[in-house]
Amino acid sequence: MSDNRSAAAPHVVRLPQYTKADQEEILGDGDDPFGVASAGLTWLPKEEHFGIRHEDRLVAHAGLRLLPVAIGAAETEVVGVGGVAVAPGMQGQGLARLVVTAALEHARTMGPGHALLFCRPPLVPLYRHLGWHPLDTDVLVEQPEDRLVTMPLRTMVTPLRDGARWPSGPVRLFSLPM
Repeated sequence: MSDNRSAAAPHVVRLPQYTKADQEEILGDGDDPFGVASAGLTWLPKEEHFGIRHEDRLVAHAGLRLLPVAIGAAETEVVGVGGVAVAPGMQGQGLARLVVTAALEHARTMGPGHALLFCRPPLVPLYRHLGWHPLDTDVLVEQPEDRLVTMPLRTMVTPLRDGARWPSGPVRLFSLPM
């Protein structure tokens, strides 16, 4: 039997940093790699990073960041998930599931009861399959110059602890989106 390294199951590693060059390694150097530039939003960088390498190349990423939020009258925190990316030639192999699952395992150690992400409508089925639920309410997010805008992308949440229930009420992020 020959040693076939490419047949080895992919595994997720925690990345010490995630740079623009890392993003370009996965998605190329296009002007709108996530397909969200038309939303006209300013985004926060993530603080925790998880990736998958294949043949010494970064091919998938998911990032996390703690975010202050109000849900109804309650102020709390959520773990924002963002920067989820899989190299075009590697899509359809379960890498998004692997990297998001690993990021959520870490998110469970960060304290909040829920994770939140923003995605383009075509990605809603993928995230539903991974256990996320779309919110049925608008989400307000901060933008530069003290502007408050309604998030144009779909907001989805997932519990990080057994029994965690997303409260009802309007949602406001007290920061830029991640």
